[in-house]
Formats: sequence, structure tokens, C-alpha cells
Amino acid sequence: MTGARERAYLALGSNLGDRAAHLRQAREAIAALPETRILAASAVEETAPLGGMDQPAYLNQMLLVDTGLEPRALLQACQAIERRAGRVRAGRWSARTLDVDIVRFGHRTIAEPDLVIPHPGVADRDFWQRELAELEPHAR
Repeated sequence: MTGARERAYLALGSNLGDRAAHLRQAREAIAALPETRILAASAVEETAPLGGMDQPAYLNQMLLVDTGLEPRALLQACQAIERRAGRVRAGRWSARTLDVDIVRFGHRTIAEPDLVIPHPGVADRDFWQRELAELEPHAR
């Protein structure tokens, strides 16, 4: 189901396997989604794992997309992209080949069990703040 076009911010992260390739493949898959195009991408940044977990460092990147998809459809598409990259949901903050999070979706606020927008982690993740600030000029 599609609706009015809105701008969304998607956070990409990977800390298993070929991290840069996982991010590249995610960008390509997101660009290929129906009624969706990438407007801008932040620089790729390496960060320590969240939650004090003993695991490899992450590569992270934020995308600004223009989409006609509704938030639930975008979430389902992002989860399908994660699965194609070999993502296994093993628990909060576990290591992963690919993570694709909807950080913001227009000016919407959504609070459902499996979809919260804006993402509840946005205020606590310095790297997301930097990436959002980098993309802000492209959002106008």
C-alpha cells in the first residue's frame, strides 16, 4: 500500500562478514524498492557495539530516502533486505550481518510493538546524531 511521498531516515549497520559489502548491498536494495529513491547518504562510520557487547565493531551509515511506501511496508521491506543479507535475530544488540532501522519517517509518530517512530535510540546514539546532521541540508 502506498501513500503520499515522505522523507525517511534509514540507519544501516553491519558488524559481521564483509561489512562494507553488506552496506553497499543494502543501499542498492533500498534504491530498488518501489516508489523509493535515495536522496543522500552519510559517510560510513565505524563504531563500537552498543550495550557493552563483546563483538566486532560496526560500520554505520544513514540514508535519507523519499518514499511513497507507508511505514509498515517500509519496515517489512527493510526486514526482507536484512534477511537476504543473512540476518539472524538472536537478541537485542547481538552481532549481525545487516541492520536496517527506520529512524524517522516524515513527521510521524508511531508506537506499535514492532514499529516505533521516531526510533527510540535516536537520542542516545551519538553516531546517529552526526549522521542526521550530515544529511539535514539534503532534507530541504
